[in-house]
Amino acid sequence: MADAKVIPFDDDRSRGAAVQRPARRRAAGSRRKGGAEQAAVREPAAAVRESAVVREVSPLAGRIPAQEDVHVTRENPEAGVKQPHDEAGLEQRVARGLAFLRRRLTGEYEVDDFGYDEELTDQVLMSLLRPVYEKYFRVEVKGMENIPAEGGALIVANHSGTLPLDGLMMQVAVHDRHPANRHLRLLAADLVFVLPVVNELARKLGHTLACAEDAERLLGQGELVGVMPEGFKGIGKPFSERYKLQRFGRGGFVSTALRQGVPIIPCSIVGAEEIYPMIGNAKTLARVLGIPYFPLTPTFPWLGPLGAVPLPTKWTIQFGEPILTDGYPPEAAEDPMLMFNLTDQVREQIQHTLYKLLVQRRSVFF
Repeated sequence: MADAKVIPFDDDRSRGAAVQRPARRRAAGSRRKGGAEQAAVREPAAAVRESAVVREVSPLAGRIPAQEDVHVTRENPEAGVKQPHDEAGLEQRVARGLAFLRRRLTGEYEVDDFGYDEELTDQVLMSLLRPVYEKYFRVEVKGMENIPAEGGALIVANHSGTLPLDGLMMQVAVHDRHPANRHLRLLAADLVFVLPVVNELARKLGHTLACAEDAERLLGQGELVGVMPEGFKGIGKPFSERYKLQRFGRGGFVSTALRQGVPIIPCSIVGAEEIYPMIGNAKTLARVLGIPYFPLTPTFPWLGPLGAVPLPTKWTIQFGEPILTDGYPPEAAEDPMLMFNLTDQVREQIQHTLYKLLVQRRSVFF
């Protein structure tokens, strides 16, 4: 298998939509075939009446399509348009699938310097995550208009849920709900990139290390970058502290945004806290395994693998109004007081939105 080609990060590849074949129209058949023969055997009076009716209707014949030429659409069955055959769409999907497999086998696909595989993400990985997003967690998205159509931006979100499913759901939300179908590049912890299978999948999805160098490079290329400053403190907090934001570190994400002059977009996620209610932490076992925490939930590890299935909570993701940074001078990135104030502003905006969404929520699951 040939090696995958590495491309510059700012390669802007357009994703052309598949062109559907136009539905074939059936020729209208003659509906008056045999009419003369039938009229010849009818009574003269009946033939005269029929002739009068034909003369009355004949002016409209050119404007009324024959019944065989009428089509019915799925959107409006009564409008008189016929539903096109599904064979054309199926053939196109099969052709695209075979072409995708051919490129995979021959190595004729591209990845960027971070290992991001856009084609694999769009055609495979997003397709696997989308049912969880739409059917299982039934994610509702608000404030998508606050994400710019182009250019770099830093999305800062709360982190929770014992396992980092909230980052993946946020990534699907941006890709599927944004008018430009933008890709969100998440900054992940070091632990993600030392796990055998998780490391490869994270790279293919566009994730990279949570460091200032990688974040600045992505933002400089005009990408959307997502960060969850709470880290393991947020994702591994006990259920009794749900929806209470933990410390946001030293504000490194603010310094990165100031250097690149990109907006900071606060993001609040409700619903992830309850998928694995963490009621305990086996710290000794966590140290032995070399992980930050070992969660104990009402179902895990008591039910074995079945206990690892998340609860089907109802999610809401809201993107807040952006906090602009392009008006600050270049030296502002080195001002600790400014970084502290902006970090606190982002944190307070996320926390306030969380409380508002919780008040509006009527049920955890519905």
